[in-house]
Amino acid sequence: MFVSKKLAPFYNLTLLYVIVSVILRIVLVFHPITQSSFSVLEITEIFSIGLVSDVLVFILASSFLWLYLIFISNAKYQKPFGYIHLGLLVALFLYILSGKSILTEYGGGLAKVGLIFIGIKTFLFGLLLFLPKKRDKIRYWLFAFVMFLYVVLILQNAISEYFFWNEFGVKYNFIAVNYLVYTNEVIGNIMESYPVIPIFITLFIVAGIISYFIIKKSKIYIEKIPSVFEKIQISFIYFLLFGLALWAIPKVAKEEDSPNVFANELEANGIYRFYLAFVNSELDYFKFYKTLPENEAFAILDKQIPNIQGFSTTRTIQSDSAEIHKNVVLITIESYSADFMKMYGSDKNITPFLDDLATKSLVFTNLYASGNRTVRGLEAVTLCLPPTAGESVVKRKDNKNKFSTGSVFKSKGYNVKYLYGGDSFFDNMQDFFTGNGYEIVDKKSFTPEEITFSNIWGVCDEDMYNKAIQVFNADAKENKPFFNHIMTVSNHRPFTYPNDKIDIPGDVKSRDGGVKYTDYALRKFFEMAQKQTWFKNTVFVIVADHCASSAGKTELPLDKYRIPAMIYSPGFIKPQHYNQLMSQIDVMPTLFGLLNFNYQSKFFGQDVLKSDYKPRALIATYQDLGLIKDNVLTVLSPKQKVEQYELILKPNEGIEPDFKLYYDQKLLKKERTDLVNDAISFYQTASDILKKKKYQK
Repeated sequence: MFVSKKLAPFYNLTLLYVIVSVILRIVLVFHPITQSSFSVLEITEIFSIGLVSDVLVFILASSFLWLYLIFISNAKYQKPFGYIHLGLLVALFLYILSGKSILTEYGGGLAKVGLIFIGIKTFLFGLLLFLPKKRDKIRYWLFAFVMFLYVVLILQNAISEYFFWNEFGVKYNFIAVNYLVYTNEVIGNIMESYPVIPIFITLFIVAGIISYFIIKKSKIYIEKIPSVFEKIQISFIYFLLFGLALWAIPKVAKEEDSPNVFANELEANGIYRFYLAFVNSELDYFKFYKTLPENEAFAILDKQIPNIQGFSTTRTIQSDSAEIHKNVVLITIESYSADFMKMYGSDKNITPFLDDLATKSLVFTNLYASGNRTVRGLEAVTLCLPPTAGESVVKRKDNKNKFSTGSVFKSKGYNVKYLYGGDSFFDNMQDFFTGNGYEIVDKKSFTPEEITFSNIWGVCDEDMYNKAIQVFNADAKENKPFFNHIMTVSNHRPFTYPNDKIDIPGDVKSRDGGVKYTDYALRKFFEMAQKQTWFKNTVFVIVADHCASSAGKTELPLDKYRIPAMIYSPGFIKPQHYNQLMSQIDVMPTLFGLLNFNYQSKFFGQDVLKSDYKPRALIATYQDLGLIKDNVLTVLSPKQKVEQYELILKPNEGIEPDFKLYYDQKLLKKERTDLVNDAISFYQTASDILKKKKYQK
């Protein structure tokens, strides 16, 4: 009696989830895209393993329901505890409203979401506190809303799984995770592709009807609120089931091992698959993209990267001159679009130092970022390989002991470090760089006296550069060359930085201010560096990690990938413009060429100053993989989709041809098969090499 009454909300919702999941599996078994027949044994496994998986996953998903129900009580509204509780909620609301909370500092809409949530919580608590005669009725409607919300989410998930299967023929994978990242584009696509309004009207009507019966069978919980002892018993039972589910779900998933791919997909629980995709951050190229026979793919790659050996990118890089072991400082600048700079057409004068430094440097005028996230930029300059489908290698589990720029420098006797003004735990940077032989200098390395300003992302760039000078001076005393990679943070939302540094106050929180302060801090760094003994023996490489924005009219708008890059070393690197098309992955191999390094390379990136370099650039989102070559953009997408666009440069008076950014992207009517095969060869071979662990150092 105890279990049947007090656990009614849990098992009624679990039963609904199981029924909906069974119906969904039946629908998917007979879906036209499920091009497979199943034996009796396979059908039995699909529904039995699926049933167990569904129950276990919903036990975990019901943790929010447990948290809500366990705190339902009348005792918390008694004097004086009720007033103290209300006062704390009001104080928290005012704190967020003040604009000085950590939520505001983070930026975006987080502060608004937090304010709305705490505001609703405060309002409802006040109603229950000051209207004791209405408390039971208010609580009933709150309970009804929570149950209705669970019902809606259960039905909504089933609908989403159906449409995802309808699109891709699988349960959730990294594409579904990607949909959360590109919310605007995804919602727009859904609105245009499906009858959204009728679907949601039907969803809410059906959810309302189902909720009525579930609430009716579950309301005993709030009509007779469990005592503290009963809540302990409920919690004990729930924790046992929760622990069992955590242990069992991965084991059940291992039973999805049929040679029939559709059977495995149908056995799987969609929510757990979503979790795995989120954690693993990979998208199987060979399952979702157009491919070529392996020998053909590598043969085409050999024409683009000469002298590679077998089914790999391994080749010997040999210079005809003596190696030059200068110190190298690589500075990757956060969110730095080419159009911020005067030479690319900006009239805002927000990059005066870099504009001047460019006149003294080797400037790569036609360079494209690999992606639109910092981890993509770090991947590009560290691993020098194309941006494979899914998440960056930086955030994957298999991200260690790779052939990297750091490993090349280490083989030459260099000290190798990664310097970051924030916590390198963010975006898995610490795991990636330490796993590839870099020493880490991040915010944890700073003493309180070394921090003059910081925000949610870390210390301001000036503080980072001050620390860098200390680190470089210590390295110089070891009589070994050093390679130090600095990642900046100040040019990032919320765009806060110390006041009284530039003519845009730091508390204005403007993008232009972030850019200009970043430029100002760079100038201060070089002023300090020029006074150090190691300066004349150092090469500085400056490149953006990605552009400030990636949104455009097409999947891969070229102007949203064009970034500034330059190499500066007075007396060593001759100031000039290199105007051939190139990729972010080529920056470091080109530097190695300037230093006359001899090494066994696995890089896809190339020395663009060599005569055998064939101009091209590789750009990507999480799922759209692009190759720019011969004034054509080739885009490989899931479901073996290929699109090609002719690139027509837009006129822009007053801007030198090398610095014009904007193109019309006109869909090609006739496929350039040679360029499609070139694109496939890059992305397929990169995916293959990573998958087979051939990119280890």
